[in-house]
Amino acid sequence: MNTAKFFTVAALATLAAVASMGAQADEADGSQFAVKFEGNRTRAEVNAEAATVAKNRSTEPAGSRVIAVQSRADRAVVRAEAAEAVRLGHISSGEVGYL
Repeated sequence: MNTAKFFTVAALATLAAVASMGAQADEADGSQFAVKFEGNRTRAEVNAEAATVAKNRSTEPAGSRVIAVQSRADRAVVRAEAAEAVRLGHISSGEVGYL
């Protein structure tokens, strides 16, 4: 009895898998798209536009520039203040820190 139920469930699962694969199938050549395209520009115009776009294109991602910070602090002073803060226990040092 259990074997018959097992084979029935296995057969139904196989049919469901085959049916779902069939629903996703499509032609490999992409025939649903237009094969022929009629344009009103010449090949030379398109090539000239592509050349100017490639020449003027920036490889820098949009919004990646950061405003340069103009600091008036001296490096030695900042390092001395940080060392004093570590010595006084105001900030942690190394891998040990407060959670």
